[in-house]
Amino acid sequence: MTRLVRLALGALCATIAFTAPSVAQQPASITIAWYGGNWGDAFKACVADPFTKSTGIAVTPEIGTSTVTLSKLQQQKDAPTIDVAWMDGGISELALAAGVTDNLDATAIPNLANVLPEAIYKSGSTTYAVGTGYYSLGIAYNTQQVETPPTSWNDLWKPEFEDAVTIPSPANSSGVPFVMFLSKIWNVPTSDLSATFKKIKELKTALFFDSSGAATNAYQSGEAIIGAHFNVGAWDLADKGLPIAFVVPKEGVWATDARLHLVKGTQKKEAAQKFINQALTPEASACLAEKLYLGPSLKDVSVKPEAARKLPWAENGSVKNLQLFDWNEINGRRASIVDTWNREIARK
Repeated sequence: MTRLVRLALGALCATIAFTAPSVAQQPASITIAWYGGNWGDAFKACVADPFTKSTGIAVTPEIGTSTVTLSKLQQQKDAPTIDVAWMDGGISELALAAGVTDNLDATAIPNLANVLPEAIYKSGSTTYAVGTGYYSLGIAYNTQQVETPPTSWNDLWKPEFEDAVTIPSPANSSGVPFVMFLSKIWNVPTSDLSATFKKIKELKTALFFDSSGAATNAYQSGEAIIGAHFNVGAWDLADKGLPIAFVVPKEGVWATDARLHLVKGTQKKEAAQKFINQALTPEASACLAEKLYLGPSLKDVSVKPEAARKLPWAENGSVKNLQLFDWNEINGRRASIVDTWNREIARK
């Protein structure tokens, strides 16, 4: 072998040795925890597919509810297989307490600068979550069976709706905050919710729904003709041709958001941060607004008029019109409210 050939081979080997680690840094895929049904379809279309197109990194979905995802993250704490997780408000705070979320670095995720202040979640100097869109719990009703559109939460107690009403139970993520929301609009002190439970006990329901899917099924079957439902679920029914409408009552609506979290300990941190950054683009936010009717969590997002009227704050509203609760307070009251519910409501 000539000296020239040996030098060329040596240079080639050095180049391979130098470049191999940088190539290995970009994984072939990352795993994202998100919800099922139309939610997952929208996350794929609005965020995952554009991310894969721009980076070449495939997205593997891990489908489940927020509580299921949190349970998985706790089980995987020492060696996570999930890289990024969508979880709802409330569960997000529990994930922080469980130590399974990492800090969102504004340098690595520059689009954090475009997010509304209300959708940035901090604990001290740590940003543990970012909102990707708001949804609310308002009143859904069957337009063929309810002659006068409801305007108040108190309308659910009208005699003509007896045994045809549905509201969430504490098994649903909205159940405990809904109790506190009703207490607020009825001026009941949170230190003593007995008056709230007394009024709920008087409500003649078709069912207390444990999941948004159960609520959807109740409206679809006609078991319920009026009651609480998420704007996302109610408008999805309407889009499928059912005679269902959604209104924001005069007292307002309780709301929360779908949040993204960087999983602590992920071996694919750089790619995971790029995914979160992709989710915080105006294009992704507008897409989620038009597919799920999520209220944009970014500044200056343009939404088509047909979708705008179905957002959680209704037409011409904004995040300022939503009742956003302190989840730490709600979680602190959760055990007491669930216990009272089980004794006074579930057994009535």
